[in-house]
Amino acid sequence: MRFQGALQLTYRPGDRAQYECRLGFHPMVPALPTTSVCQDNNTWSPLQEACRRKSCPNLGDPVNGLVNYINGSRLFGSHAQYECNEGFSLIGANILHCEISGNGVAWSDLPPICERIFCGTPANITNGHFTVYKEQYEYNELVTYRCDPSDESDEYSLIGDPLLLCVGHDRWSSDPPECKVVKCNYPVIRNGAMISGYRIKYYYKAEVVFECNEGFILLGNNTIVCGANSTWEPEIPSCIEGSSATTTLSTSSVSGPPSILGTTTSVANYPGSHSTHRTTTPMPNHPDHPSPVDELEPEHFEAIDEEFIAVIVLTVLVAVAVVGACIYKFSSRRERE
Repeated sequence: MRFQGALQLTYRPGDRAQYECRLGFHPMVPALPTTSVCQDNNTWSPLQEACRRKSCPNLGDPVNGLVNYINGSRLFGSHAQYECNEGFSLIGANILHCEISGNGVAWSDLPPICERIFCGTPANITNGHFTVYKEQYEYNELVTYRCDPSDESDEYSLIGDPLLLCVGHDRWSSDPPECKVVKCNYPVIRNGAMISGYRIKYYYKAEVVFECNEGFILLGNNTIVCGANSTWEPEIPSCIEGSSATTTLSTSSVSGPPSILGTTTSVANYPGSHSTHRTTTPMPNHPDHPSPVDELEPEHFEAIDEEFIAVIVLTVLVAVAVVGACIYKFSSRRERE
């Protein structure tokens, strides 16, 4: 309620103070007194609250949605919040306020509507395509991207999420992927060997596992993966001789010990540092895992270990010497006969 008329500085016994309902309120039913009288003892007669809040119209649930009255009522000052069912999007204000309108009260805006969610056609990609081409896709509808066959010797790799989901109005779950040639160089490690991941070419996400020769310590990660930029991630590790590794580890400014895997023995009491041992170089002969020496492409021959080349040359020389000796012995026997 609010005071009606002009306030005076003083009031005498018998004077009256008249009140009225504020905007947004109306008199209670049955009506209560809205006047207070100045008593002989210079106090005002008791006055109760005689006004109550007005109520906004019932909104009702929208089609494919619902409305919640935040404080549980439609009275002046209340709020109504709208929600749509899954697969539908709210068009309009999601919260309405019951507020003063003229001499009464009304909701602050028109009730919103719940509209079905659709997505437009996703973007095309170079060297690839997606399944089920349409001009409009419904909520939660899925498209799948695939790479086209390559005309060259190297295949295309799909970089990114191949599955896109319609999650909102013209809004897909992620950006379209990319189809491109991702090819990493043949990985070679000095004083070590590859123990897993042999193949002719190394495309996207190809994984390789290394091991160091006996007496050497692996610095870095023993497992690397061909990344989207045609580089190994993390970088190819290295095998350092035990004494050299002790010096390297003690003077390194790196904030933590390197990753070392394999058969382990303690080296220079450095936490987390171990040597890896390999008595023989694994030479798999499985059809799916041919020898890396047989499958090296020309551009990779420069990276072959020099010691390995020396062994090959020495083997060839010994073979030539044995064959020559056999021929000489055979010729001598023929002459004696």
